[in-house]
Amino acid sequence: MKDQNCGYCVGGEPLAQFGIKICDLQVSQLILFKEQSHPGRCIVAYKDHVSELVNISDEERDMFFADVSKAAKAIHKVFCPDKVNYGAYGDTGCHLHMHLVPKYKDGFEWGGVFAMNPGQTYLTDEEYQEMIEKIKAAL
Repeated sequence: MKDQNCGYCVGGEPLAQFGIKICDLQVSQLILFKEQSHPGRCIVAYKDHVSELVNISDEERDMFFADVSKAAKAIHKVFCPDKVNYGAYGDTGCHLHMHLVPKYKDGFEWGGVFAMNPGQTYLTDEEYQEMIEKIKAAL
């Protein structure tokens, strides 16, 4: 099930407004969030356009969280954060996804309020590609 207005479903320009697809995982896709105030921030988006965890089977839920865990392990390996915060939002997009937000004790927003898109740190295409390659190698 796909929604033609959803960046997670259709990719292309709608996805490029906020992210870059890294790869497919077991039941989801891993996306690098373009705004990198939190170095290594990614999104794990479920393969189908469903809104809630309760909309998928227990088996699919377990595979989704295995994907989240696999992505988090790669983020820890590559970026060495002090903590990864996990956020499941979607009030407006309504596509099941989870933000993986690495936090650093001496970095942006440590101990503070989380801003969904602070709009402060964008990288070059080459820098994004380098991050993607490191994440892929760590998966």
